[in-house]
Amino acid sequence: MKKELQQRIVEELIAFEVDIASLFEQAKIPSPVHLSKGNEYELITIFRDIKPTDWVFSNHRSHYHALLKGIPPEWLKAEILANRSITINNAEYNFFSSAIVGGILPIAVGVAMTQQVVWCFCGDMASETGIFHECVKYATGHKLPIHFVVEDNGFSVDTPTGKVWRYSYQREFPHQGMGKFVIF
Repeated sequence: MKKELQQRIVEELIAFEVDIASLFEQAKIPSPVHLSKGNEYELITIFRDIKPTDWVFSNHRSHYHALLKGIPPEWLKAEILANRSITINNAEYNFFSSAIVGGILPIAVGVAMTQQVVWCFCGDMASETGIFHECVKYATGHKLPIHFVVEDNGFSVDTPTGKVWRYSYQREFPHQGMGKFVIF
């Protein structure tokens, strides 16, 4: 892709989100919105490989994904204004999103089981969950046509992901039992 075209796409993505942010600040969108900025080039590179027939599963931060999948900006904006920012779904474009952390993962695997190509985007918080690991293990074991893309911004909401998941404590007992045999 030529640099000029890529730069124009980046500018369009950012302009879309700036417009949505402005509408939110004017109280024209009473529901939650989760905006993106900073990963435009990486997403453009990934979406070069995504075909119109492929499915894209996204999370609560789905605007860029929807636009890059080809969903018209006017349609997307109307959905956001109708309070569906975090649940953008469009069967015509094979696009599904959910605000439930990790909620899209098993659905994406189910679609991949039909041998349709699937791209499943999730954040670093979702990638630390058991459902993520189970879905990746199942998809790998069954050689499903699914790509898992983890967008790691280092945060679980507003808390650094490392603080959420990588805490430690001093154990007093072993993993199971008491660490000694007990005769009953």
